[in-house]
Amino acid sequence: MTRTTPRHVASRPGTTTGPSHARALRRHTVARTLGMGLTAVLAFVAVGGATAAVKLTGNITAVDSDKLLGEDRPEEIVPEDPNAEKPLNIVLMGSDSRGGDNADIVGDGTQGARSDTTMIMHISSDRSRVEMLSIPRDTTVDIPSCPTSSGGQTAPISGSKFNGAFAQGVMTGGDVESGALCTMQTIEEITDVRMNGFVVVDFAGFEKMVDALGGVELCIPEDIDAPKADHLVLSAGVQELDGDTALKYARARTGKGLGDGSDLGRIGRQQELLAAVARQVLSAGTLADPTKSLRFLGAVTGSMTMSSNFASIQGLAGLAYSARNVRPDTIAFMTAPYEYDPNNAANVLLSDEADEVWENLKHDRPLSDAIETESESDGGEDGATKDGAKDDAGTGTQDAEATGDVDATPVADDEPGTQDDEAAEDGSGEGEQSPEPKRTRDAGEEAFTGADVTSVCG
Repeated sequence: MTRTTPRHVASRPGTTTGPSHARALRRHTVARTLGMGLTAVLAFVAVGGATAAVKLTGNITAVDSDKLLGEDRPEEIVPEDPNAEKPLNIVLMGSDSRGGDNADIVGDGTQGARSDTTMIMHISSDRSRVEMLSIPRDTTVDIPSCPTSSGGQTAPISGSKFNGAFAQGVMTGGDVESGALCTMQTIEEITDVRMNGFVVVDFAGFEKMVDALGGVELCIPEDIDAPKADHLVLSAGVQELDGDTALKYARARTGKGLGDGSDLGRIGRQQELLAAVARQVLSAGTLADPTKSLRFLGAVTGSMTMSSNFASIQGLAGLAYSARNVRPDTIAFMTAPYEYDPNNAANVLLSDEADEVWENLKHDRPLSDAIETESESDGGEDGATKDGAKDDAGTGTQDAEATGDVDATPVADDEPGTQDDEAAEDGSGEGEQSPEPKRTRDAGEEAFTGADVTSVCG
């Protein structure tokens, strides 16, 4: 099969293969979705039906975070526009717990649980932006005393790594819920921004999620040989990763082709992987197939722990409907600004620039320049336009029928491009359009969207 270069990938010099056209999605038939645990949240209404709803929500382990965290928390800023929705800040965590099914996946004898992947998902009040903000696990922070799910309290810790908050909660409370509560409270202490809930997905959930999608395409810029990541070996080029391989890639930190072996480098790769998952979920191949959608959601929710305000049928359905217009170019990924810790070379500190990010987060302002606003749609940074990328992005155009590749690239309903209006209106999903990436960005170092170029492959 001829493999094309996905639109989130820049071709190597001399390569003429460009992005394929993607099938247009009918605009209001199903909810838009994202990667990791949030996929199950925002894709909820894609399956529909009370029976499916009860089954899926019954899979989820939930805890009332608002009740347990109490009243002494950051003030929630209400939008000035009385017609606007409330902005949401949801803490997303990937747990490395070895309990349950995870022991069969990673049986290395490690005790306890940590959240080596933590993001704040900000959904704007006008629902035009979804911003995923990574907090490095090796950030030096003071961890406050936190409640556990059973009503106990953890001891505070000074000068700890950020992911120690999750570990402290699990160690004291004995469950993932307690770890999530301590991470959530620590973030509120750091940012002075109210968090509205949390989602935790473990190893088994992530692997099942990717397999339920039928795999995910990702650009691998260099050959990878990572013995410590369960002997992960990947050749350079566009690869289709199954659940097992995607999990190994998400966990890999040291080895050939993985940069300096730091967690900071791994964050960029994880962001690219989640952007690829989002593109796959947003593709017609997933959203137009109720059976595949239900299988996918069942796989994820079975390994999820959530705050109870989102775990209910009403909470999931409301959140899903509010985010129904999400698309790859309105999902942004970035890392909290940091500097190296002078007292610990293995750690980082949140820099002064992070204070501005927290202020923007609190007041529902864009956290970066990654998502193009209406005022920028006629042209912007680096000569980008709303329907095209820079000339030197290394991408061209290619007939989708010649490649057969229509599901691995981002789709944007409102972007200019070639589209069969009649097919789009009748909901068949057979219309076509070909929006281009806006810019080339360095994942982990710069903010980017799911429609931007982040890797060189070919």
